[in-house]
Amino acid sequence: MARLTQEQLLEIFNRLKKEIAPYQKANIKARIDIEGKYDLWVEKKGMMAAGRERDEIGFTAIILQSSYVGFYYMPVYCCEPVRKQLSPGLLKHLKGKACFHIKSADHELMKQVKEAMKIGYEGYKKNGWT
Repeated sequence: MARLTQEQLLEIFNRLKKEIAPYQKANIKARIDIEGKYDLWVEKKGMMAAGRERDEIGFTAIILQSSYVGFYYMPVYCCEPVRKQLSPGLLKHLKGKACFHIKSADHELMKQVKEAMKIGYEGYKKNGWT
């Protein structure tokens, strides 16, 4: 596969942002929203996570890298059942504990990201974070 151009990477970034941005609501806030980097954090006093009380928990981020767009999806850390619900097609892009290397804006993959966002949001909601 040929190396992706900056224009192709930006197209992927923008398609991912389109699936993620609707979750910027209520106590889910964007801290960084610039070309090439966008993230969402849950801000709420007294959330319990990993045995500690927290006032903020990361939700998701997308970052333009040199050869892919990093889709950082934190619900896989915080909500155990979430990973089991993700599609095998999306999981094949998982390259770390919570980082997916996205190299295509293909319709099916974006549909899987959209579904993952819904699953993650529901997981956070179940934990009382949203």
